[in-house]
Amino acid sequence: MTQAKTCGWAWFKKGLVVVAGAALAVGMGAGAAQARTTADVGILATHKSPFNCGKTFYANNWTPNHSPSGSIDWQSYGSDAISGETVRATASGTARFYSTLAATGDVGILAYGNYVIVTHGDGTKTRYAHLATMVRAPGASLSVSQGTAIGTVGGTGGNYAPHLHYEQITSGGAIDTSPTVEGVTVSLGQKKAVKSTNNCGGNPHSAEEVCGSGYSVIDSANVTGGSVHLLYNSANSNNCVVTLKSTSLGTPTPVSAFLEPQGATRTTDQGSFDYYAGPVRKAAPGVCVKWGGSVGSSSYTSPFEHCD
Repeated sequence: MTQAKTCGWAWFKKGLVVVAGAALAVGMGAGAAQARTTADVGILATHKSPFNCGKTFYANNWTPNHSPSGSIDWQSYGSDAISGETVRATASGTARFYSTLAATGDVGILAYGNYVIVTHGDGTKTRYAHLATMVRAPGASLSVSQGTAIGTVGGTGGNYAPHLHYEQITSGGAIDTSPTVEGVTVSLGQKKAVKSTNNCGGNPHSAEEVCGSGYSVIDSANVTGGSVHLLYNSANSNNCVVTLKSTSLGTPTPVSAFLEPQGATRTTDQGSFDYYAGPVRKAAPGVCVKWGGSVGSSSYTSPFEHCD
């Protein structure tokens, strides 16, 4: 394995050596060799693949010299190229977003790059690293369901070819060295092709993904055949509206989304779309907004609200 293809090797900069494995161990706790406990088995055994329904990728639990041991590198398989693929939560929980790209000084911790940690209901965790983009800014959090989009595959954190570094972490803080996804256990030294059933039957996009980094949902409304979402970015005072379809997915049907800051003109995105209408983004610092959208003949229009 070369550094250009995988992660976990030492990196040199201005005469300083930074061992990626040391950075990867941050937050793992002392029990690096600790076995999976009985309490961990429930959620860790029911994880889906972190990709869109129907996509097949290699799960490579390679050894030696992969740090931390037991983590998976998800890589391209056949015609399914992994670069830029949507990354999804493999189980429900609370996602927190991080980045080592803004590390101070010349050392620069080139290990995880942009990464997400999802804490699950039983205290276990999953980590998703080297992301090209994330649906929220570093420091933010998001409640996720199994299948919620959290970012896209990249190679941040080092001179890496695009891949997803993935860890399953026990409630005691140890890396599970034989992680299971889609009912397939990938033990140390194994490389297996795994087909995703994550988010099958659901919209493969989320409102946060469509609006982009820094936006979070502040209001939603259901319509027949989908839902309309209002998001806000506190960094630039921009609002964003997205209408997500829940029926006729992948087939162009009429969808719309609009946003109207009080005292300004309304902006609308409408047409026949496969999955969603929008994003409609507008600055609205200190003014109320009217927002809404439609799927087919079912529509929602808010009053002027969210005036902060």
